[in-house]
Amino acid sequence: MNLFSRSAILFYVVFFLLGCKQINVYEKSTPIPKHQWKSNYPCKGTFSITDTASYYNIYLVLRHTDAYKYNNVWLNVGLQAPGDSMYFQKVNFGLSSEATGWYGSGMDDIWEVRKLLTDHPKKFKKSGVYQFSLYHIMRDEPLKNIMSAGLRVEKVEKG
Repeated sequence: MNLFSRSAILFYVVFFLLGCKQINVYEKSTPIPKHQWKSNYPCKGTFSITDTASYYNIYLVLRHTDAYKYNNVWLNVGLQAPGDSMYFQKVNFGLSSEATGWYGSGMDDIWEVRKLLTDHPKKFKKSGVYQFSLYHIMRDEPLKNIMSAGLRVEKVEKG
């Protein structure tokens, strides 16, 4: 084997090992059938918390089309800690403003918005499996042009 081949193999091994770093992120979005979100259709999932000493950012993630006719969506967001009952809070999730248009990132007529659920990072008191559920609480039934909704949990890096 020549020097170039050895260098190439070493590069790929190092690249692979660095690429295998554990990512402290959970994200789950539920697709909305036919982009028509019925109020009784939950977007739900589970995630595990093992490190109760760290802080986490919790984001709501929503994908919609350009044809969505409101600048917000009201959500009923549920979070259940291990061994507890589901705790719900109502959230007014802003999607646009008159001055700047749609929030988030867009491609053609599809927009994805990611916003913090809490004002500051949160500590989870219990380790274990947490459950979440999202329901829309808008007057429209079904709520049209919503493509998916979900939750993202990121461990806050120290330092």
